[in-house]
Amino acid sequence: MAPVFSLGPQPAFPDPRRADGEGLLAVGGDLSAPRLLNAYRLGIFPWYSEGSPILWWSPPERAILLPGDEHLSRSTRRALARRPFEVRVDTCFAEVIGHCARVERAGQDGTWITREIQEGYLALHRQGYAHSFEAWRDGELRGGLYGVSLGAAFFGESMFSLESYASRAAFAALCRRAWGWGFHLIDGQVPNPNLETLGARVVGRDAFLARLAAALQVPTRRGPWTAEE
Repeated sequence: MAPVFSLGPQPAFPDPRRADGEGLLAVGGDLSAPRLLNAYRLGIFPWYSEGSPILWWSPPERAILLPGDEHLSRSTRRALARRPFEVRVDTCFAEVIGHCARVERAGQDGTWITREIQEGYLALHRQGYAHSFEAWRDGELRGGLYGVSLGAAFFGESMFSLESYASRAAFAALCRRAWGWGFHLIDGQVPNPNLETLGARVVGRDAFLARLAAALQVPTRRGPWTAEE
């Protein structure tokens, strides 16, 4: 069994390939911007429950989207064409992550997006690394997603919908923006059926880390993004 590492005060991590069979690599530390950025550069992310210590993961299999892989069902495309949303970018990051924390999800008891998580990613947003894509209808936020951008990689964190197809509209806008800018990949982290319906493919850790290393050679588009490309 691989050891689970205990993190100290420095924002450093062990080799992500040393994670255990389920992908758990380390425990502890904090969610400061330097530590979060170091984690993402190594393909590591935090995922834990309220009341638990911070757990850091490098799963053996990863769900990723590559240019052209994204998929929206015919019914989704028709619905978005019939009643399009207004998509905005980085106009209400705090609201998006707050909705992601509160939305009820099938098979989940509570949320992993703790207050600590929200504060950590808000700090990344203020520093220009975390971004939100937002679907609006009649002046109200109806859905969206948020994630972290480094180099030519976007690390998707969570999405929500208060209206049918709202998160799909935000997802489609993210894909257009990412591929239009020449991004190499969108990371969906742990494979799940929802990501599969959106076109994600599953790759092993080594393949993911190789793709990530190439993506990180590209300068980061840091700062607030806008809906206009």
